[in-house]
Amino acid sequence: MAKEFSRTERVGDYLRRELALIIQREVRDPRLGMVSITAVDVSRDISHARVHFTLLGSDTAEEAKPCTDVLNKAAGFLRSALARDASMRSVPKLRFVFDSSVGRGRDLEALIHRARTADDRRYGDLPENTGSVNESDSTGQSEAN
Repeated sequence: MAKEFSRTERVGDYLRRELALIIQREVRDPRLGMVSITAVDVSRDISHARVHFTLLGSDTAEEAKPCTDVLNKAAGFLRSALARDASMRSVPKLRFVFDSSVGRGRDLEALIHRARTADDRRYGDLPENTGSVNESDSTGQSEAN
């Protein structure tokens, strides 16, 4: 029977959950803000982990640079806190990277909204059923019959 998840995926999921709790409860830095851990990519030998995070109110890596610096400086503390609680033989070295996918998603959503608004303005005067092939009248009979 094949394994459902690889070891690196299980370790990454564990690190994501534990780091979120440790950052929320134990890291006391006013520059940090509201951080959410979105994903953890672990190397095959489990010696390095890239931790992706989002920051409330920041859509770009430049806006989140101070928070990224704080997290990378606290990486040793976070690693030791993980080692204290985990039953792992070794805890990977942590590197924090801002996850800009949420900001990109908002930008794409805004583009789609603008396109739909423009289409509604351009084609808004047409009836809703225009273009359907098999329209039926009130008796349920199609117009082609």
